[in-house]
Amino acid sequence: MCVIPADDSRRGSRAAVDTGPVIFDAIVPAGGRATRLGGLDKAQLTAGGESLLDIALRAAGAARTTVVVGGPDLPVPGPVLLVREDPPFGGPVAAVAAGMTRLPLDPADWVLLLAVDQPGSRALVTALLAAAELPTAAGVQALIGVDDAGRRQWLAGLYRPGPLAAALRRGDPAGRSMRALAADLAVREVLLPATAVGDVDTPAELTAWQLSRRSDPAGQ
Repeated sequence: MCVIPADDSRRGSRAAVDTGPVIFDAIVPAGGRATRLGGLDKAQLTAGGESLLDIALRAAGAARTTVVVGGPDLPVPGPVLLVREDPPFGGPVAAVAAGMTRLPLDPADWVLLLAVDQPGSRALVTALLAAAELPTAAGVQALIGVDDAGRRQWLAGLYRPGPLAAALRRGDPAGRSMRALAADLAVREVLLPATAVGDVDTPAELTAWQLSRRSDPAGQ
């Protein structure tokens, strides 16, 4: 498995490898139960005056269309679409399936899947888009972020819309894992910078994120 470093020195000058702006749509799953956080709405957890949803939407700001998948009360800005997965709390693949139904019929080059609970979303998306501009991305069906231990972050990735839609049709999305969904895709891993890795799943992680924003108000 080839891994593209986030700061790939092989890129050389941008003019030598640039294939033009990366055209992508974005799906932000934001409707999980957050059981380890006592059922708190992760999307609306805040630090430094900014919610996790705010951070994710800012990171995906260059997307052609952005769809948030979550509860009907989520505060999304006007241009952003909001949809609920079926069934509610049906898991990440159900969220992706719901998000795909709201994307334009004319597909973008990529679909960004970005879980809402990642404070380092901006650095994460920057690394993925840089990888998408490389010639080596041409025959790839998914660019998946990995941490320095090699763990794939399935909801930190860029997916080709055609193969992603085909994978969704191969089974009931409810309760299905992202690993199973992507099992037959041609994947290239993108090594994420340390600032991009990590999510907010537990009270300890929530506290650590909030403390980090006190020391670095600008965030990631």
